[in-house]
Order: sequence, then structure tokens, then C-alpha cells
Amino acid sequence: MRTAERLYAERGFANVSVRQISEAAGQRNNSAVQYHFDSRDGLIRTILSHHTALVEKHRIAMVEALRGQDTVSLEDHYRCLILPNVETYVEAGTPAWCARFFAQALVEPALRDYVVRDHLDTPSLRLLEEIGAVRRDDIRPDLLARHGSMVRQLSVHAFAELEYDLVNGRVDPAGAEDAWRALGQDLITALCGLTTALLGKR
Repeated sequence: MRTAERLYAERGFANVSVRQISEAAGQRNNSAVQYHFDSRDGLIRTILSHHTALVEKHRIAMVEALRGQDTVSLEDHYRCLILPNVETYVEAGTPAWCARFFAQALVEPALRDYVVRDHLDTPSLRLLEEIGAVRRDDIRPDLLARHGSMVRQLSVHAFAELEYDLVNGRVDPAGAEDAWRALGQDLITALCGLTTALLGKR
């Protein structure tokens, strides 16, 4: 799984074969992927589910802590959305490939719908949708969908950019934790501004 994540993150899905994954992972049997995961898509979905579970471990506790509040601020809403990813990437260390893998999967035509559905269908995000600051009942569905896409694209690709910069020495890996946390705070600020401007939420 780790080898596949790295190759897909670095080269894209179209440029990596199942055989290349098996060889890079030191597997003599070129059918190892099929044996363990049934197919290439099964392997990719397993990697995505593993990443989602790591983020969920952090997010569910943060969202549960908002229960019972009379109001949830936009900042708290986006802290719950962004910071669990930051913690996951900090824990992954450097080098890592999960942010770039996720970005590749999000723009892969055959995977995009699955990625969005799988990523959004978690207990923490369902609860955040229910109690969070971005309400759905008074917003046009098309505008809400566009807003969700903007939030997703901005955060996913910003994370992927920083991961790339850390791996390639554009950002000093010794300061990786500080860099991730700074990006997380900048994203929270940016997403609060985006939501206020687009949806009128304050």
C-alpha cells in the first residue's frame, strides 16, 4: 500500500501499472495486488479508506466537543475540517505521499465521485454538517455545491503542495511540523473569508 501510494502520488494513476507497484514493493509475484486487493481500484480504495480513518480519529473528537453549543463559529467549523488533516500529515512525517495521493485521486475521472462520497461520508463530517456553521436550509443548492468544491480544492491542493515542497527540499523538513500548522491556520482564515464572501455567513 505504501509503495502504491508513493508511486501514484509521484507519477499519477495513468503512469503506474500494477506490475510496477509489485516490482517496487519487492514482490516477485506480479499478481500480488490482485491477490490482496482484487484489483487496482481495490488497492486505491483501501489506501483512501486508511487515510480517511486516520483523519477521522482526530476529527470525531473535535466535532463531538462542539455538541451542545448554542452557536458554532466559522473558525471552529473550519478548525474541525482542517486541523485533523494537519495532525495526520504531521504524524506521517517526511517523506510522505498521502496528501499528493489524495489530490491525484480527487482529479482522477474514474475515482472522483468515489473520493468525494467516501471522504464526506464519515460520522464526524455528517455531525459537522448538522451542527456546524455552514447551514444548508437557506442556501441555493448550486451555490452550496460550488462552495463545497472550492473548499475541497483549496484545502486538498494546498496540502499536496506543501507535502511536495517538503519532499523536494523547498521547505526545510526540520520545520515540517511548524509548516503544516502554519498552513492549517492560513487555510482556516482563507476558508472563513471564502464562506463569508460567497454565502454571507459571519
